[in-house]
Amino acid sequence: MDGDSVATPEVLPGDDEATLRPKRLTEFIGQERVREQLELVLQGAAQRGTPPDHVLLAGPPGLGKTSLAMIIAAEMGSALRLTSGPALERAGDLAAMLSNLVEGDVLFIDEIHRIARPAEEMLYLAMEDFRVDVVVGKGPGATSIPLEIAPFTLVGATTRSGTLTGPLRDRFGFTAHMEFYSTEELDRVVRRSATILGVDLRADGATEIAGRSRGTPRIANRLLRRVRDFAEVRADGVVTRDVARAALEVYDVDELGLDRLDRAVLGALVRSFGGGPVGVSTLAVAVGEEASTVEEVCEPYLVRAGMLARTPRGRVATASAWSHLGLMPPVNAPGLMAPTLFGSDIDSDAAHTAD
Repeated sequence: MDGDSVATPEVLPGDDEATLRPKRLTEFIGQERVREQLELVLQGAAQRGTPPDHVLLAGPPGLGKTSLAMIIAAEMGSALRLTSGPALERAGDLAAMLSNLVEGDVLFIDEIHRIARPAEEMLYLAMEDFRVDVVVGKGPGATSIPLEIAPFTLVGATTRSGTLTGPLRDRFGFTAHMEFYSTEELDRVVRRSATILGVDLRADGATEIAGRSRGTPRIANRLLRRVRDFAEVRADGVVTRDVARAALEVYDVDELGLDRLDRAVLGALVRSFGGGPVGVSTLAVAVGEEASTVEEVCEPYLVRAGMLARTPRGRVATASAWSHLGLMPPVNAPGLMAPTLFGSDIDSDAAHTAD
């Protein structure tokens, strides 16, 4: 996102997901614990007549962080101002945004972990005291002028909460940790989206799409639209299990939700490096992608699916990865791991040092 923009909670310009976004907490599917906690935060603030505490939404991409930010503004009846961490390169950029806020506004900063350090330091004071210090002039004659800003609620979204500095993280009054969705929850997401889009979706078709959506509503909605295209062009417009399977085969999404890049990563790890361990940068070069793409897009789901282990020495393919590729796993391949969000006993922080 370049620069900042202002949007009502109902519409996000230029985003096809806008029509599918829930408008209220009661419409938001999944994340029951987060919804309950957020509801208490918002209702408590409404009863006191004050803006809610600042909110940090942490979790993998596509789980609904932007939707929740829009819902917070809608529940408060406030305007939503949107920007992103990379767009705030200078403290002056942030000061200009903050000075234009109206009391009760919601400021949403996506990828807040990528905010520039000068802007982050200015944000500390704004979040605590609703004030910023603007420096006028340079050198010995520089003067700091305090500027009062209207009370507001900051909603920050991050896919890498561990990279946030301690001072910034501590200034959020409420942190929501968002988890991957279950297949049952994604089934409900797909059914709701199909109703909005006018797709003739059968129960078995919804289950098929949900099972290949990698625990992510954004992916579920994207697959639904692609299956809809296939059904309208090559079938009778009705999305059944067979139609969904045929469509997703065309789009290179297998029965576990792995796409071309996922299989390329596993294939390189198994065939080129004997199952590992190998550093993420080396693995990224082997598949022709950026290391950040492999680490942030592919790895979370592959670890959760029990196909990839992140160890202090590097990435290692598990026995299930070998089997999924139709190969016989070696005797020293790690066994199947219980599917969890961040793996089991793997030291994910140490894995970052493997390169």
